Amino acid sequence: MKKFKIIDCWISTGLIISFTIISILEGFEDFLSNHFLTGYFVVGAWQVISMLVHAFTKCFAHRWGARYIYHWITFVSVVTMPVGSFWILLFTAPFMAVYYTGLCYTEVRKMHQRPLALLK
Repeated sequence: MKKFKIIDCWISTGLIISFTIISILEGFEDFLSNHFLTGYFVVGAWQVISMLVHAFTKCFAHRWGARYIYHWITFVSVVTMPVGSFWILLFTAPFMAVYYTGLCYTEVRKMHQRPLALLK
């Protein structure tokens, strides 16, 4: 799981940065034909897959922990997309993606701590 966490953190970071740069370089004239909306779905799909892996392996998914609460918020958001939460996610998804990547980075740092650092 340690290797997956590192790969997950790097892929999330790479996807967010690359789609942000591509979207800025393309401009925002036509919302549906540029990579801006594609970036939403690619980054979101990768993070949903990552969340499913974490949920099934129960890694860092302690009850009422940050990842547990984030999983439930995302689950409710994805399930209610057909009803209209798509418009809410349009504005909150970038912040959610950055938060999730930060959460993964924090977990990777926790996994790489030296034994004496845990005693503090």
